Amino acid sequence: MKNILLIGLGRFGRHIAMELSELGHEIMAVDINEGRVDKVLPYVTNAQIGDSTNAEFLESLGIGNYDICFVTIGGSFQNSLETTSLLKELGAKMVISRAERDVQEKFLLRNGADKVIYPEKQVAKWASIRYTDDHILDYMEVDASHAIFEVEVPKEWIGKTVGELDIRRKYDINILAIKNNGELSMAISPDTFFTGNITLLVIGEHKAIKKCFHI
Repeated sequence: MKNILLIGLGRFGRHIAMELSELGHEIMAVDINEGRVDKVLPYVTNAQIGDSTNAEFLESLGIGNYDICFVTIGGSFQNSLETTSLLKELGAKMVISRAERDVQEKFLLRNGADKVIYPEKQVAKWASIRYTDDHILDYMEVDASHAIFEVEVPKEWIGKTVGELDIRRKYDINILAIKNNGELSMAISPDTFFTGNITLLVIGEHKAIKKCFHI
């Protein structure tokens, strides 16, 4: 469990609060708008109405006590940038800020953000990959060149085992798990047998996975 400061409670910030709450984290939520604060009260540990560009207000929150500070302010990049910078000046351990454009990402990183999340861009990439190939059931980027894919078993693999196919050496990918009727099994061995009613969670370089599964 971590102590988290969440600044900016629009739709995206509210969804962050809901997810963090399900994961069991302690959340302090902040927004200048009372209505938005009221909407997240069921999901957070504490909440305050205040201006995050005001250094005295931020300092009163005890910034150094939070493991992560999320800045999810929408509509005013100036406020987001000022808040990000102030958080770092006040000793924030980790600042994760939201960007809505490429240029904003660069400015946030230069002004104190440790990480930048760019929801529209990230979801657009995910949707483009996920829904343009019938063999892909899910996708998660690990870094610029590696990803985890949930894919159907290639027809030529059905009836064979991991050992027979020598997957790691031949295809340069790793099978993380097998999903069968919604049940996930990570017990992968050379004797693991492929059938047509399972899907695979695989990790590797984009180019290796795309070549292996004809994506």
